[in-house]
Amino acid sequence: MTSARVQRSRAEGIEENEMHVGIIGIGLMGHGIARSVLIRGGFAVSFLDHPGNQPVDEITGLGARPCTTPAEVAAASDVVILCVTGSPQVEAIVTGENGLTSGLRPGSVIVDCSTALPESTQRMGESVRAIGCDYLDAPMTRTARHAHEGKLNLLVGGEAVTLEKVRTVLASFTEDVAHVGPLSHGHRLKLLHNYVSVGFMSLLAEAAAQSADAGVDPQVFLDVLAGGGGASVALDRLAPYILKEDREGLPFFVANAQKDIDYYRTMSDAAGAQSTIADGVSKAIAGAVDAGHGQAYVPELVRLFRTKNR
Repeated sequence: MTSARVQRSRAEGIEENEMHVGIIGIGLMGHGIARSVLIRGGFAVSFLDHPGNQPVDEITGLGARPCTTPAEVAAASDVVILCVTGSPQVEAIVTGENGLTSGLRPGSVIVDCSTALPESTQRMGESVRAIGCDYLDAPMTRTARHAHEGKLNLLVGGEAVTLEKVRTVLASFTEDVAHVGPLSHGHRLKLLHNYVSVGFMSLLAEAAAQSADAGVDPQVFLDVLAGGGGASVALDRLAPYILKEDREGLPFFVANAQKDIDYYRTMSDAAGAQSTIADGVSKAIAGAVDAGHGQAYVPELVRLFRTKNR
């Protein structure tokens, strides 16, 4: 698709399915996104070939093309989706050597689905706008299963007109797209969301660990919480592990949970906000990471927090 044709598509809302989509970060979430963009959206896809990717046989079989640098992805794409670990990775990809800003075409849009620091997001947005392109922060809620099914939810920060340019692409891997405010508000709300979510699950994991150490029937423990103030999505996600050590209900690494909590603490510190409880959650999770369990899934905190049978 030529540059002029892309601009005509954006201006007139036609032939949007012909936009070329770049994806950087084919991990647990990014693989599902790529798969949905290809299958549900019917878009052409280029992706960054990287050793941290999940196996890419399926998406290459569907026509996705590997690239060797972010700049090469940018040069091929009208929309570039980022799904990487955090702000250092985003900054390296966007403004580093052979980064996106060295290859983007005028009018292209970066959609950052990573979990990142709001201040970093604002800097990246300024760098991208300076070369005539647009930037959205669009972190995800839900799980890798929802990514695989094309049913993620996005919290989008940025200009409404920019969101409309890429809405058909986002629709291919989402169930709900919420425009939550200006650039960086998506990441700010994602950190608030993950603080509450990871905080709840850490608290529940600690309680479940003590319950197990005391020999309480796990089903009774779950029933008591579900019938009272403990009923929650967090409890539903931990329940399979509490009952039968099935961790797949939430395939989210403990190390990433710690990173998100610490990003929340950094954001709170910058705002002069209280973070007393967040400090405690970080300390609890850091204990598991420091003991070598960073690649465990969050539900496994139930076991890692126990004093017996660890």
